[in-house]
Amino acid sequence: MRIINIKTYILGVAVLFSASSCIGDFEEFNQQKVGGPENFYADFKAIVDPMKAMQRGFQSDYQLATNLNADMFSGMFSTASQFNGGTNNLTYLMMDGWNNRIIARQRDTFNNSIIIDDVAKYNYPGIDFTATFAVKKILKILTAARVSDRHGPVVYSKYDTPNANGVTDFDSQQDAYNNFINDLTAAISDLQKVQNTPATQNVEDKAVVKRSDLIYGGDIAKWAKLANSLKLRFALRMSYADPAKSKKYAEEVFASSAGLISDNTDNALISVGQHELSFIIYSWGDCSIGAPIMAYMNGFKDPRLSSYANTAKDPATFIDGKPQYIGIRQGIDLINGQPTYGGYSQPAARAASGDYFSGTDGKFKLFTAAETWFLKAEAALRGYSGAGDVQANYQTGIAQSFGEWGKSSDVANYLADNVSTEAPYIDPKNAANNILAGDSQLSTITIAWNNSDSNEKKLERIITQKWLALYPDGPEAWAEQRRTGYPVLFKVRKNDSGGLIDTNQMIRRIPFTNDTKNSTFNYAQAVQQLGGSDNGATKLWWDKK
Repeated sequence: MRIINIKTYILGVAVLFSASSCIGDFEEFNQQKVGGPENFYADFKAIVDPMKAMQRGFQSDYQLATNLNADMFSGMFSTASQFNGGTNNLTYLMMDGWNNRIIARQRDTFNNSIIIDDVAKYNYPGIDFTATFAVKKILKILTAARVSDRHGPVVYSKYDTPNANGVTDFDSQQDAYNNFINDLTAAISDLQKVQNTPATQNVEDKAVVKRSDLIYGGDIAKWAKLANSLKLRFALRMSYADPAKSKKYAEEVFASSAGLISDNTDNALISVGQHELSFIIYSWGDCSIGAPIMAYMNGFKDPRLSSYANTAKDPATFIDGKPQYIGIRQGIDLINGQPTYGGYSQPAARAASGDYFSGTDGKFKLFTAAETWFLKAEAALRGYSGAGDVQANYQTGIAQSFGEWGKSSDVANYLADNVSTEAPYIDPKNAANNILAGDSQLSTITIAWNNSDSNEKKLERIITQKWLALYPDGPEAWAEQRRTGYPVLFKVRKNDSGGLIDTNQMIRRIPFTNDTKNSTFNYAQAVQQLGGSDNGATKLWWDKK
């Protein structure tokens, strides 16, 4: 294999960084590599390392980029910490210095993608990296979708092609979603093409995928399943905004030979080493379990409860001297903060395959089999061809989730429960936060499938169980809650938005921050594409119900 002199590569990337206003310093990136230029290129580290960085980026700067926005708004998490004196995102005062991390982390990932493109072009001419680029494309789509689901318009298809004046255009969320689906379709085709080649072909390409893959260890067929499963996720996301395309795209998924993530052995979990939530929760005490998810799981007598949370340590929360599972309600007066609420339940993630929140062997959850089956259940409810039977899909979704968390022996009794509903919320520190039986903020949905229910009630049942199964993926859970209205969540008691966000409507999106407004991104265009004011009340394109 021909190795081009490293100076040529550095010059090419230096020009690239200047032209595209990339974040970071390539010289520092290069100096971090072990060995000289020959080793750096001979073993593909120049591609492998940024590919790994793209995967690890999903949890980078996690507290500000994700935990203190989408995680909290999903109802899965909360906090006892009085950030900014208790007036912050959780009380609908949008924190510019927190939320700017959302696009900043996207920039990191997309800049790594540009580095890979440039390395391949200048240092590995003639080598076919079809599968590597397909995997990279999937990672970019996942990253951009998580940004779009919080902000709306997103710089995606034009990220590395700014206009002549240096300004980079946004994709509207509608265009972005259609681009995501088209690009996933192309990625599936490319992955299957490489998958079907003899072992003696695409050797370098397959080697790079294997060395850089923190999810599937180089299994190209599983990457194709992930891409097809994501296509189904995005198809259902547009079910209210563009029903015809939603149906079309979903039916393409069901007809695809790529298959879907239908079993927990295919789950997309990034091996991240230390999960950042391990210190956010257990060292800093800044993340607690959310009141809504505990209310549902307590009411359902959900066997996964001990996998999702630790019992509270504060004796004030005990019942008859026994520790309980209790979350913190979002958007409340935290009184003295951690001294008052720090003894409530902490989040956990003890899966059958290991502790997702481990400080040494953590896993970052991207997509699991349970989600596939709940997507199929909703697709079947909507009458999409190839989706299968709605009840069977719903029950399989629950069974797969129970398998993920090591509770398979309990699933039959859970599926048969046609009585249990969400439990009332009692806050022993402040009765004003209580949500008692009969309150409209408590759902009356049960677990057992009932064919005689209305389609809307069936949808609530599907999405409520899907939400429970998505844990701890707050961004996806919040997106689905906004799209469907389910599960029913608790409203904030303290609304510091200055009237911008309606308490009953709840927050719909994260506004763009000053970093974006003052960047070379076309902010004026993004606001026009929003179709409303750049605040937390404006609904996203897919939020049409």
